[in-house]
Amino acid sequence: MKGMRLIRAAALVAAGIVVGTWMGTPTTSAQGASGSRVAILDVQRVLARSAAGVSAREQLEKDRGTMQKQADGQRSELEKMKDELDKKGQLLSPEARREKQEALERKARDFRRLIDDLQASLQKKEEALVSRVLQDLSGLVQKVGKEKGYSLILERSKAGVLYAATDSDVTDEVLKAYDDQTKKKP
Repeated sequence: MKGMRLIRAAALVAAGIVVGTWMGTPTTSAQGASGSRVAILDVQRVLARSAAGVSAREQLEKDRGTMQKQADGQRSELEKMKDELDKKGQLLSPEARREKQEALERKARDFRRLIDDLQASLQKKEEALVSRVLQDLSGLVQKVGKEKGYSLILERSKAGVLYAATDSDVTDEVLKAYDDQTKKKP
């Protein structure tokens, strides 16, 4: 067991040396010792600030509002049924009370199903919109990478980047190019 830990530790140290050598010594530019340039892209910022991302969020909020109204209507009906059963339940015969209780339980199940369906639908729409934006970004990232001479562009949050010099961040360039591209589309 100790032998495996030592091997893992040695592998991590070796990987750190290789990555450190590849990245070069710390400088203020994104260029490493081997001439490779690395850039960082914050996709979440592009999604949040681009015209297409804002439009997608607005559409999602509109859909969420429509779905919320639908859920609120169902909830209101469910609450009315519950209140009616609570107020008049003692006056009903056991058979009538049981029928109302079963109807209330069916309505509650239907409401939970509706909520689950609405959430799943909203999530699918969100994934589709984000996927479309990311697909559009893919070509732009490659274009910016080639134009600026980067050999590697990492996504800030997915790559686990803890620090990146501001001159290695291409997010604003990609954001501007993306907005320009989406304005040209019909």
